[in-house]
Amino acid sequence: MKTRDILVAGITGTTFMTAFSYLVSELDGENFSEPERLGQLAHNLLPMLNKEEKQLTGWAAHYAVGLLFALVYVELWSRKKIKSSIKRNLLLGGVSGIIAVAIWKTTFKLHPLPPVLSFNKYYLQLIPAHVVFAVFAGIGYQLLKKAEATG
Repeated sequence: MKTRDILVAGITGTTFMTAFSYLVSELDGENFSEPERLGQLAHNLLPMLNKEEKQLTGWAAHYAVGLLFALVYVELWSRKKIKSSIKRNLLLGGVSGIIAVAIWKTTFKLHPLPPVLSFNKYYLQLIPAHVVFAVFAGIGYQLLKKAEATG
């Protein structure tokens, strides 16, 4: 089932990517958490959101975008356009990271109240974060396919 493929790949990839971003944040001393940034952007547009609503919005948006990336990945993998392998997924993640940087740059540029942060450091960590996403989305997808084949 394609929906299950997308959910497994998207949730797995997004979860590991988020853990990576929190680890980089801890090591660098700056917050690179995508859900927190998305929540902050939502709150800056809709200040009536309370803290819980802001957090929920950020997390929901982050996982929704992860599912959109997974939708593209699963389409590529299932149509055999790209084989889901560690090597290929490293490349797919690098390309996705470059796309993500372009999307974040545009978002921050167009947003009327962007957050205060070290943008270049934020963009720099997005590329390896998306590599982590792609690798773990692929692992989740491959494990699901293996389970379907044996069960």
